[in-house]
Formats: sequence, structure tokens, C-alpha cells
Amino acid sequence: MQQLKDEKFYARDVYGKTLVELGKIDPNLVVLDADLSGSTRTSFFAREFPERFINFGVAEQNMMAHAAGLASCGKIVFVSTFAMFASARALDQVRNTIIYNKFNVKIVATHGGITVGEDGASHQALEDINFFRAIPYITIINPSDAWEARDAIIAAHKTPGPFYIRLGRSKIATIPNKPEFKIGKGFIIEEGNDLAIIANGIMVNEALAARKLLKDQGVSAAVVNMPTVKPIDSELIVDLAKKYRRLLVCEEHQITGGLYSAVCEVTSLRFPVLVHPVGVDNKFGQSGSPEELVKFYGLSSSSIAEKAQQLLRQKN
Repeated sequence: MQQLKDEKFYARDVYGKTLVELGKIDPNLVVLDADLSGSTRTSFFAREFPERFINFGVAEQNMMAHAAGLASCGKIVFVSTFAMFASARALDQVRNTIIYNKFNVKIVATHGGITVGEDGASHQALEDINFFRAIPYITIINPSDAWEARDAIIAAHKTPGPFYIRLGRSKIATIPNKPEFKIGKGFIIEEGNDLAIIANGIMVNEALAARKLLKDQGVSAAVVNMPTVKPIDSELIVDLAKKYRRLLVCEEHQITGGLYSAVCEVTSLRFPVLVHPVGVDNKFGQSGSPEELVKFYGLSSSSIAEKAQQLLRQKN
């Protein structure tokens, strides 16, 4: 299917359909959910393969422990719930039963970030990547659109070991100029001269819109998609640091512990340059429409453009 760059799709819809495709070719694949299969779209798999689907109800810790048990018997397990519940609520079981043992469990969490919207702070996962990034062995991916999510899910199915793949709630526009997806690799979407904007998830579209605003202001910004947060693409980050000397990192997450922290860890050790964040700055979320919240928390394209101008004005 050809996707036009202006089309919008639910990444979770594509996730559910991809699970069905994988289920048809891999009888060893099982799927678990915690009373949210309609929202996460694992219901697609449940209808097609009811004997390989388990709904655990509101019991996320129990679900993660069972996922580890199934993986210990040789199954490839996809586990889904909202990002807040997959991380904060079930962190003990994920760390000690799944990741510690390097089990073949793929946690695909939906409703990540501030754009969960009206559900409010209790459901808006803004710390989830931080929680998992500090734990050894796990691969963390935050796709920029539905089709990158599909590629990440297929790659996770083929790759042994634990994964955390974070999907959003809302429809998202298709990103142009994407090369073949590879775990641990980022790529430049648009070249520039003055600074590089590194982003993932919904923030890639915001960064592209910011690039247009900056162009009207006489600034040439490169836009870089960094879907894999762990392992981070250190070589690309160093190349960007050497070329631009100014990096702006955008994420729908707390500034602490996510993509911004990962980029800073690379540059501080290998090529120190100015790195500024666009993210949620030590705040909880709140109820509101996704559009209102993106603007309120400074994640919009206009906020990115403003932060870019501030970065350019700062001396080395």
C-alpha cells in the first residue's frame, strides 16, 4: 500500500493488523492484553486467533509475569496495554522477570505521551522511556508514524530479546523520505545548514513544521528522525554534532531520561556541543485536547522554532 505523506493513520490500527499478519506465519506468537484490547487493537489478533490470545483484565503485573513464563517455554510474546500501565504499574515484573532473563517479550504500549489528551495525568506516560532506558538489555523504539511502527514491530518479532515500542493514541501523518527501518539507526529527513533538530514520535512532524517556520525566518534547519532510543545511533549524533555544533532534541516525554538525555550522554563523551531540549519540563500532564496540551507544554512547531532561535543566539 502506498502512503502519501499528508495522510494520517493510527499507529495502533497498523499494530493490530501487523499482529494478525505475523500470527498467520508464526504459530509460536502469542498476544496478551490487560482489558484494553479494543484501544490497543490487539482485539484484531484476538478475533483471528482466540486460542493464542489472553485478556488478563486489570492485572498488568500478572500479565507481565505470565509473559515471562510463556517466553521461557519458547513463545514469542507481544504484550500490550497503555504506556503508563506497562511502565509505572508493572515495572517490577518487567525488570525482574522479563528483562533480567532476556526473555523474548515485546511490550508494545499505546497511548504514550501528553497526547493521550482528556484522560489526564494518571494516563499520560511522560516517564516511561526513562524507566526502561536505565535497564540493561532492552531495546526501546518510539516510531514517528504508523508505517515506522509496522516496521519496528516486524523487526522486533525477528530479533530475540525484550523490546519496548511506544505508540500514541491519535492519528499521525506519514513521514516522508524514510529509508529502510533498522534497529539502532536514525536518519536525516531534511538537510540544513544552521542547526539539527533531532526528534522521534509525534515530534518529528512538529519538527518538520518548525523547519518551515524557520525557513521563513532565514534559518536552515536539518530534521533528523531518531526512532530507536536504545541503542541510540551514536555515530549519527557525533556526525551531526561535528557538522552543526548546535542540536535541538524534541520529544513527547519528560526532558529527564529520554531522547534528550541519550543525545547529551553521547555528545558529552565524544564531541561536546550545545544541546537544548524541547520536552515536558518536570511537570505532570493534565486533561485537555491533544492540540491544547501540545501547545501548553511547549511541544508545538512554533515552540520548536522559538527554541531553535534561542539556541542559535547562544554562544559556544
